[in-house]
Amino acid sequence: MGAYPRGIAVSKNGRFALVAIMGSNHLLRVDLRTYRTRQIAVGSGPRAVALSDDGRTAYVTLNAEGRVASVNLRTGAVARVSTGNAPRSLARSADGSALYVVNYESGSVSKLRARNMRVLQTINACQHPIGITYEPVTRRVWVACYGGAILVFSDR
Repeated sequence: MGAYPRGIAVSKNGRFALVAIMGSNHLLRVDLRTYRTRQIAVGSGPRAVALSDDGRTAYVTLNAEGRVASVNLRTGAVARVSTGNAPRSLARSADGSALYVVNYESGSVSKLRARNMRVLQTINACQHPIGITYEPVTRRVWVACYGGAILVFSDR
């Protein structure tokens, strides 16, 4: 895999997985039938990865760049947007229309529109937000802070 594998996403059809290799500039695509791997260039320091429901797009935090990337897995085209210093974890909304990213060094959370990677909102969260998830029933975003707190934000 590489020295620093971090985020992993498995396609809904179970055919492949993507692994973010933090000390590199790429994801690894793993064929889950043969376990053969192929590199996908994304940018510096990929840390977390999520897939669109159709498995055609990967969303990747680029910790070293302070950006989040959208990668077309068919063409290899990459779009990047700045969110804050050291974006770490990310989560998708239930309908896939939004991404939520914690920016570790900036102490913030950013919400992006998935289809065009536009930053819709960035809010202060806590010192060193490290984890994030989206809860679809109440439409809440849960943020884990390195210091031990959990913050919960409404996305209504």
